[in-house]
Amino acid sequence: MKKISFLLLLLTISLPSFAITPFTITDIKVEGLERLDEGTVFNYLPLKVGDEVNDEETRISIKELFKTGFFKDVSLEQDGTTLIVKVVERPSVASITITGNDELKTEDIKSGLEQSGLVEGRIFKRAILDRIESELKTTYLSMGRYSASVESDVEDVDKNRVAVTININEGRVARIKKINIIGVEKEKLGDVLDEMQLQDKRGYALFSRKDQYSKQQLEADLESIRSYYLNRGYHQFEIVSSSVDISPNKQNIFLNVTVEEGDVFTFGESSVEGIVDGTSEDVLALVTIEEGEPFSRASVSATRSLLTERFADDGYAFVEVRPNFETNQETKTVDTVFTVILNQRVYVRRIDISGNQYTRDEVIRRELRQFEGSWYSSSSVRRSKDRLQRLGIFETVQIETPSVPGTTDQVDMKVIITERDTGSVLFSAGYSDEDGILFGAEFEQRNLFGSGKDLSVRLNDSDAVDTFEVSYTNPYYTPDGISRGFNYTKRDVDSSEVDTAEYILNSDSFGVYYKIPIAETNTFNVGVAYEKLDLEATTETPPEFRQAIANQPEGQDIVITAGVSKDTRDDFFFPSRGATGAISLETTVPGSDYEYYKLNIEGAYYQPISGSLTLKGGAGYAFGDGFGDSSETGLPFFKNYFAGGPRSVRGFNSRSLGPKDTGLTPEPTGGDTRILANIELLGPAFGDTRDKRFGLFVDSGMVWGNTEDVDLGGLRYSTGIFFNWYSAIGPFSISYGLPINEEDDDDTEEFQISIGTVFR
Repeated sequence: MKKISFLLLLLTISLPSFAITPFTITDIKVEGLERLDEGTVFNYLPLKVGDEVNDEETRISIKELFKTGFFKDVSLEQDGTTLIVKVVERPSVASITITGNDELKTEDIKSGLEQSGLVEGRIFKRAILDRIESELKTTYLSMGRYSASVESDVEDVDKNRVAVTININEGRVARIKKINIIGVEKEKLGDVLDEMQLQDKRGYALFSRKDQYSKQQLEADLESIRSYYLNRGYHQFEIVSSSVDISPNKQNIFLNVTVEEGDVFTFGESSVEGIVDGTSEDVLALVTIEEGEPFSRASVSATRSLLTERFADDGYAFVEVRPNFETNQETKTVDTVFTVILNQRVYVRRIDISGNQYTRDEVIRRELRQFEGSWYSSSSVRRSKDRLQRLGIFETVQIETPSVPGTTDQVDMKVIITERDTGSVLFSAGYSDEDGILFGAEFEQRNLFGSGKDLSVRLNDSDAVDTFEVSYTNPYYTPDGISRGFNYTKRDVDSSEVDTAEYILNSDSFGVYYKIPIAETNTFNVGVAYEKLDLEATTETPPEFRQAIANQPEGQDIVITAGVSKDTRDDFFFPSRGATGAISLETTVPGSDYEYYKLNIEGAYYQPISGSLTLKGGAGYAFGDGFGDSSETGLPFFKNYFAGGPRSVRGFNSRSLGPKDTGLTPEPTGGDTRILANIELLGPAFGDTRDKRFGLFVDSGMVWGNTEDVDLGGLRYSTGIFFNWYSAIGPFSISYGLPINEEDDDDTEEFQISIGTVFR
């Protein structure tokens, strides 16, 4: 039927609408328009007033008007010397309705329709709709939905318009009935099958979707099998063929893969060529391949990446490193020659920053380590991105380095950022297993007036602690990056409201602090603060605290803090690689009412292991003591360390580990020495999100008093699962921890939750 219509159209175009006696046009009129205006017709009509009309000009004019796609019928008539153009417009699209889709989002389908030209208000073209139907069917086939169908209804409505309805029946995903891998002889078939995400139908995996066929997943699985062999010495491994057979009911899939394993090869000699300094020690040291080891494509890729980075840091942004293999069939060895093609050395012409609606350009530029007019360096670009992400004021940071058109030695650096909401006025309520019910009011601007400065005012009221705090930080007090901050804190502690030995402490402090960069990721911190303390005893205060309070109920101290910190994390909130480390000292100056010092050493390391999973290891050691007049009494009890709870050893009650007082119902007192360590396997909660993270953990820790010897055998251990979320009402954390080696007098707590408090 379509072929007949097409032939009729050709006849209409090729034949004149009428035999015509040539005449000169004095006027042109258009009839039949509904939505289009006459100017549109005149724009495409080759004939103009004053032109002479003949049969050939008529045919050309009709053909040109049909080519616009606006009309389904065109004819030319003569009224004296007036040319009459009669048209019948094609209908426009009044509405588009999509039904039956679940796997494909409606907005994604409509986006594809728009790109194809099927949009409400535009001229309807059946050919476009037919093509869309075909493309949707192909998409569902690639998803393994072989029984899917797509049909469209086109209904005429008023004003020469049509309503388009696309009816989708997604069908059911075809299940993999059997996977056959032919040719596996030297490796275990089960190990090879384990490399595949796709699995055949198994009765015990009722809720698994791994037996749902997908063309894209099959291609990924074949690449996984190829990598499995190529990383185990099978240099000549080959996937000979792969086929997909479908049952007549289109519900069962049979996958057949034929492989040729070949022999196991080992690495022979490795060399670098194609550059002047190819034999220099620093270049050869980057070749990590060891002669005699089984051939591994992963090892080749690792060396290739190291060589690429080495020369990209010297300005060769487009360096090519090509591994070439010389195979010896007799010795079963593979000699590897890395050919380095440097191409043109390039420099950065210009740095463009976009996406910052609030943050000043200078705040971004001062963090960059790649500069305009200097040779391109891939490591400098990478460090620039890391530094911007560690600021914590940007949601995302992207850096692109496109070539400058018309040049071979220049690139531009494009910094594209998405700003995070850094200003807030927050009234909050929350709960913490450590401090009970929390109420708070907070004003915070971590990017004050777009300058990168930090100003915060906090008022927090919990069962145990009432705090009022004002802090201000200028991260670039000097152009060299020296940071200066001021802090005032008023803190009232009533420990009778939590499960620790009781006392009351009211304190006021004011300090100034500096951070001085001493390396790219290293900082020296120093500060001085004045602190005023008032202590009181309650009826339940233990004797050891009561005596200390009686001897020194009030105090005024000058506190000095100093330390060195290192931060190479790739993200402020949820890092996936890098490390943090810090050594800090807090001490009062001699002559203070309380003479003491506290030393803290802590660090954490993040290592991506696969996909979105990250392994984190952390440890901390803290120790304190008194000196001078306080050398006999040791570290003041209100400066003691605690362990147990959501931010130290989960699964144990907050602050419960360590020494206890001598009262009738012993309560934790804390101690002057603490050791903490933990290992976490981190992953995103739902896809690759930036505000949620879940993980598994193993925690350990303990606190010892000043009369106890540190005994590592006394460390407590726990393991479990946790979930962290930066929600709209503040940080939310929940964990389920099981103590591994609790003692009879330990307080355990499996579920622990915090809302509105910062994560550990």
